[in-house]
Amino acid sequence: MIVGFNHNFRYKGKLFHVQTEDGGLRSPNIVTLLYCGGTILASKKTSYADITKVSNLEQVVEDLMKEQHREMLRRLKDGEFDDRIAGLDGVVNPAADPVVEKPKAAVSLPLSDSEPVRDAGGAGTEKGDEPEVKKTPPAPAEEPGLDDIILSYLVGDDGK
Repeated sequence: MIVGFNHNFRYKGKLFHVQTEDGGLRSPNIVTLLYCGGTILASKKTSYADITKVSNLEQVVEDLMKEQHREMLRRLKDGEFDDRIAGLDGVVNPAADPVVEKPKAAVSLPLSDSEPVRDAGGAGTEKGDEPEVKKTPPAPAEEPGLDDIILSYLVGDDGK
């Protein structure tokens, strides 16, 4: 019996973990989970209860596990979870996951007695104390990094 597969890799500047496990004959299921920072972004569960009597079950299950593992990596690489990933940064897209609630407004506490408390809108308690807004220029196009190359290889999209 193959216990499972685990891969850590970077995508869009974040560390992800994909884990695929076999439940064995007592629970003939293959479960794949996609994590980012301890948060499960996606999961897939496949039952193989209908094929437990095949003579080469171990090889068949291993092949199913590899394909399901690669499929999760492909889905991530193809951008299927990009809206959920953006939500991890506090930017919630309700259309991407209708269960997610918008975050509550936060209030900053002063670091010292002389620093004014800012409300959720960013306005200070003193006049002329507006927050500075900086615009970031778009990042230049980059060559693919090692993580991108490895991810492409794992999903079978290595340019061959």
